[in-house]
Parts: sequence; C-alpha cells; structure tokens
Amino acid sequence: MRILTLLLTLATFAAVAPAQSAKARNNMIREVRHELLMLPYYGVFDDLSFRVDGYTVTLTGYVTQPVLKSDAGNVVKGVEGVEKVVNEIVVLPPSPMDDRIRRATYRAIYGAPELDRYGLQAVPSIHIIVNNGKVILVGVVDNQTDKNVAGLKANGVSGVFSVDNQLRVTAGTQK
Repeated sequence: MRILTLLLTLATFAAVAPAQSAKARNNMIREVRHELLMLPYYGVFDDLSFRVDGYTVTLTGYVTQPVLKSDAGNVVKGVEGVEKVVNEIVVLPPSPMDDRIRRATYRAIYGAPELDRYGLQAVPSIHIIVNNGKVILVGVVDNQTDKNVAGLKANGVSGVFSVDNQLRVTAGTQK
C-alpha cells in the first residue's frame, strides 16, 4: 500500500512539474523580451532577437552600436532563471554610406502615408538593418500589402544594392 501511495505521489508530481516549468519558461521569455525592449539605445536601425534553450538564452540580431550588444547580454544575465547567455549579436561596421541609406530608407518607409502608423510606437515595428548597402527589413506589419509596400519603398532608395524583406504579417490579419 505504501509503495502504491508513493508511486501515485510521484506520478502527480511529474504531471504538475512540466506545467510549472512551462510557466517559469514563459515568464523568463517575457522578462527577456521586456529587458531587451527597454534598452536605452535600442532603435529602428537595430534588431534584437533571442531563443531560449532550457536555462540558456542565445541573443542574435544586428546593432549599430557596440554598447548595445554588451548591454543586451548584461541585462539578460540578470533575468531570473537565466543561467547562461550566448551573445551572437552582430555589430554593424561604421559606414557613412550605410548611415545615409538608413536615414533615406527610414524616410521612404515611415514617410509613406500607408506605413506612417508603424512609426508612432516607442520602438517602431519595422526595423531597418543596413550592411554594406544591403537592406534587411525585420519586424511585424498588419497585412501583406504593408509588407510589400515597405519592400518597394526600401528598394527605391538610391544606393541600396538589395532588399531582404523579412517582415512578418501578424496572425489573424492575413488576407
């Protein structure tokens, strides 16, 4: 009888433990996302993303300032549940030509009447990454038309060699 009670207790604990770890994982993901968004130098010309594997957080993306890479790693280390941070963020090389393309692409996208609403957020949802004249658009838009317009606007900027439109359309609004 004691063995049966012990087995039932262990089975109950095993069933409850994954739900608790899933909740802890979701809290950790939410906190990591929040900490990255709150970084003071994070802006429209940067892209920070991450993945969680157990207690390890891997940071990826592109930044224009080296301090943003180190700050991202430092704030994530302080999140409860994170035991290890792998910082794979790429610091874009300084380039006056890329800076000009960033500004021109920003004006082309956020100056378009059909896209200007995306620029009204604290951190705009369309991020513009420029590396050696190549533009990558990342972030989220409401529909496929907005994604296409953003790509066309970026492609029309003088000096742009190519545009990789990685914008995602939010779920539920695809038509």
